[in-house]
Amino acid sequence: MTVPFLQATGITKRFGALTALRDVDLEINCGEVLALLGDNGAGKSTFIKILAGAHPQSDGELSVEGQPVTFSSPKDAAGCGIATIFQELALSENLSISENVFLGRELKRSVLGVPFLRRKAMRERVDGLLRELDAHISDPEATVGSLSGGQRQAVAICRALNLNAKLVIMDEPTAALAVAETRKVLQLTRRLAERGCAVVLISHNIADVFEVADRMVVFRRGRKVTERRKEATTPEEIVSLITGAHPDVRALEQNKP
Repeated sequence: MTVPFLQATGITKRFGALTALRDVDLEINCGEVLALLGDNGAGKSTFIKILAGAHPQSDGELSVEGQPVTFSSPKDAAGCGIATIFQELALSENLSISENVFLGRELKRSVLGVPFLRRKAMRERVDGLLRELDAHISDPEATVGSLSGGQRQAVAICRALNLNAKLVIMDEPTAALAVAETRKVLQLTRRLAERGCAVVLISHNIADVFEVADRMVVFRRGRKVTERRKEATTPEEIVSLITGAHPDVRALEQNKP
């Protein structure tokens, strides 16, 4: 059997007396889009922050490509190939696309001991990533402030790929986007999976999820209550699982503390 890229076992997170996550088991595989679903406060954000190295788990274990890992910081997670694209994107609007993609990791050459940026090499790298994603941005030197919402998501994805990310976590990537822009971002999400990346998608838009996800995991009140393959469920069932109306969820909540 293929080893999952990332495996979470018994992940629990406590903040003082509050248990935000309890005993979450989850496998994340390369080449698929996994949707994390649930209402606000269900534990999704806490879980991805653990994967991203922003929060250490209180209990449980993480392994990457079969090897146990411990993340003390986002840098540790990035070193294992995990990149997170948050809803705010954290892009610098006054910088160009290529400058944003290489921000903090600029390519340099030294002439008589003086460092110079390898601007042409950076532009060519970004241009290649944009073409690979079919992002329809013609000029890597355009400022990010001049781009649409969907194009900015493409820049954030390029930055993740430039970091050699093997797992890309996308937090509400289509929030506040128009219909056409949403379509572009969903296409980018599928292309990430098709090029072999593992993709974790957090979204409240069930239609978007059913368009791009291969597998869906539902969180509720800090627990993972179920997971479903897309072909084995319906939007109506997923909604009932999220809201707690589904018989499986009612039984789970009656039997567990």
